[in-house]
Amino acid sequence: MVSRVQLPPEIQLAQRLAGNEQVIRDRAVRKLRKYIVARTQRPAGGFTHDELLKVWKGLFYCMWMQDKPLLQEELGRTISQLIHAFQTAEAQHLFLQTFWQTMNREWTGIDRLRLDKFYMLMRLVLKESFTALRMRGWEERQIGQLLELLTTEILHPDSQAPNGVKSHFIEIFLEELAKVGAAELTADQNLKFIDPFCRIAAQTKDSMVLHNITRGIFETIVEQAPFAIEDLMGEMEEEEEEMSEGEEQEEDMPSKKLFEKPRRGGTDPDMGKERAGDNEDSAGTVLQFDYEAVANRLFEMASQQNTPSQNRKRLYKVIRKLQDLAEGIFPEDDIPEEAYRKLLEGRGGRKARKRLLKSRLQNKTEERREKHGSERET
Repeated sequence: MVSRVQLPPEIQLAQRLAGNEQVIRDRAVRKLRKYIVARTQRPAGGFTHDELLKVWKGLFYCMWMQDKPLLQEELGRTISQLIHAFQTAEAQHLFLQTFWQTMNREWTGIDRLRLDKFYMLMRLVLKESFTALRMRGWEERQIGQLLELLTTEILHPDSQAPNGVKSHFIEIFLEELAKVGAAELTADQNLKFIDPFCRIAAQTKDSMVLHNITRGIFETIVEQAPFAIEDLMGEMEEEEEEMSEGEEQEEDMPSKKLFEKPRRGGTDPDMGKERAGDNEDSAGTVLQFDYEAVANRLFEMASQQNTPSQNRKRLYKVIRKLQDLAEGIFPEDDIPEEAYRKLLEGRGGRKARKRLLKSRLQNKTEERREKHGSERET
């Protein structure tokens, strides 16, 4: 009697993930998470590139088979959060790499009715990629590795990414980054996140990629500037209120209370986290940028001798807009009336607005660096 060949666990799981019965697929997803945790905890554990490609093929068809919209979203979240089951940054990196390679390979076979669910999956995986960075304290090396991966697999002219994958990735990049990191990332860090787009926009010979990056990244930054101002003004108001409240409390407080360290976010130490979570998808939360630094970096890339003339012409238009923002010149019609009024109150003209915005940006950068430094020490 011929003995039956035992298939490797990742192939068995992939087959079950792509099964016809939802109960079997759901059970396979749960087993996969446990398998990932157990395997990546071993000293000699981890997955090979080919093994994770097999896993992702099973996950891809698990998503393919899911029909109902609410269940699709739930499954998409479950799949994207598998990244946190991997116990090392290297394993997470390989998991993300094989995801994008799977999307690139399978994209042309996705029919029109199933596109939305895979657009959503890409969005969720990108968001969890940023969440993994946040959980590691936005380490510079980890940021660089993720950006290199995304550039190689999606943005680079030699990548295998279809136009649909590239276009959607560019469209959602800043939005998902803002959801995860708007409250923590400094202007310097945000410049690093968009640096690959500066390089590709200057180098690409694909007019569609140039258009999508210009529109989805740089012009979006310009358009969000009024909301960034509003955020800064809101923070100024909160700080002024906290200072005034603190002064009033000090007058009525027993002397020993003056030496106690106040909790951030009220009496509940978790209140700030809850508040941040409530506003996670808020359209008002945008990334802060040093517009002069963005303009300078973009000019550095666009002015190179090997930059195609059409790229240079298109990017110079954006650079001028960024330089205007750096000088404190904002389209008055686009700035929320209350924020614009407060910018002008008690301050004379363009130079004062520029000083205000640049000083606030520098202060926020220093505050966030100090905060991250204290968190890492604890």
